[in-house]
Amino acid sequence: MNNSLDKIYLDYAATTPVDERVIEAMLPYFNRQFGNPSSVHIFGQEAEAALEGGRETIARILDVSAGEIVFTGCGTESDNLALRGIALERKLRYGADRILISPVEHHAVSRTARQLADHFGFRVEFLKVDSFGIVDPDYLRRIIDRDVAIVSVIYGNNEIGSINPVEELGKICRNYDVPFHVDAVQAAAHLPMRGIGNWCDAASFGAHKFYGPKGVGALFIRKGTPILPIQTGGGQENGIRSGTQNVPYIVGMAKAFELAQTEGLKNQASLIQHRDRIISSALENIKGIYLTGHPIKRLANHASFVFEGVDGNQLLILLDAAGFACSSGSACKTGDPKPSEVLLALGISPQVALGSLRVTVGKYTTLNEVEKFVTALPLLVNKIRKLLMELKGG
Repeated sequence: MNNSLDKIYLDYAATTPVDERVIEAMLPYFNRQFGNPSSVHIFGQEAEAALEGGRETIARILDVSAGEIVFTGCGTESDNLALRGIALERKLRYGADRILISPVEHHAVSRTARQLADHFGFRVEFLKVDSFGIVDPDYLRRIIDRDVAIVSVIYGNNEIGSINPVEELGKICRNYDVPFHVDAVQAAAHLPMRGIGNWCDAASFGAHKFYGPKGVGALFIRKGTPILPIQTGGGQENGIRSGTQNVPYIVGMAKAFELAQTEGLKNQASLIQHRDRIISSALENIKGIYLTGHPIKRLANHASFVFEGVDGNQLLILLDAAGFACSSGSACKTGDPKPSEVLLALGISPQVALGSLRVTVGKYTTLNEVEKFVTALPLLVNKIRKLLMELKGG
């Protein structure tokens, strides 16, 4: 799946190529069956049938009702809708004004929470995480109460790969009748999602993380969960998210999600093999390197590190020149000279946090590509350190 320049793509956490079967499923809805699903004529009926078929597919995989699936424009929008919509409605109804999130959330959650605090009178409190970035359920038990508007925790961390005990956290929230939202955007490609409604009230998904198209996402909202619509208009998506639905992309998302949750889960062993090869080789052959995130409870495709005496952005540039596409953490943060908030929350010093690297493999990654990468990485890290020493000496 690499281009004619023979580059090696190792940034599957940032985005994935669209599966050919997904493209094939989408194509008819760009031209032949192009109707608006809100129209009553045959063109609209065909589009509506495709839209509802996609909704039913996702609902069946999650083992929830189709009416609990709301389509959005991306995972970020799903996070925003869940956090802002549920928090504001809970405050209006019950006066609940506390928002509990972890300090290792994606910015789609953390910055939304910050805005709610700055402009809408909420209090944001951070759940404790350990050195691997995993939330402590006992801490949640100690601080949760009915004045909490929403609890939001990332399932599989996009930056460090750690997997949170979301089922346990969700059951704690349910005991207090507090809505629990899970950012499942990164996890959906690698962890089974069936039965998610048994322990959470809202869950966010983004299609382009599991070989679907960019520009479409979904939000599971458990029936009865109070939520204020943030986007108003024609009343589409049960009035929760108005706007003409992107039928081709929704069809593509449903197909991609089905593939990810069936054959994708069956193929996790090969991803783990590639991941573990990258981790073991890097730790064995590079001094002053640390694995970030949990060594075992991590996403199957995810390896992440910090290096002493290395500038992460310089390393990315050298890797790119050598033919490897990686990132320094969240793709949304690449090129940002400030240390990652996620890494700082793990207790990593700001200086070391600037030397981060995320390597994520996918279903098109080959063992030969992995071997090329693990051979090149120590050489490039040493090159950066040598240049830094020369500059200091000069």
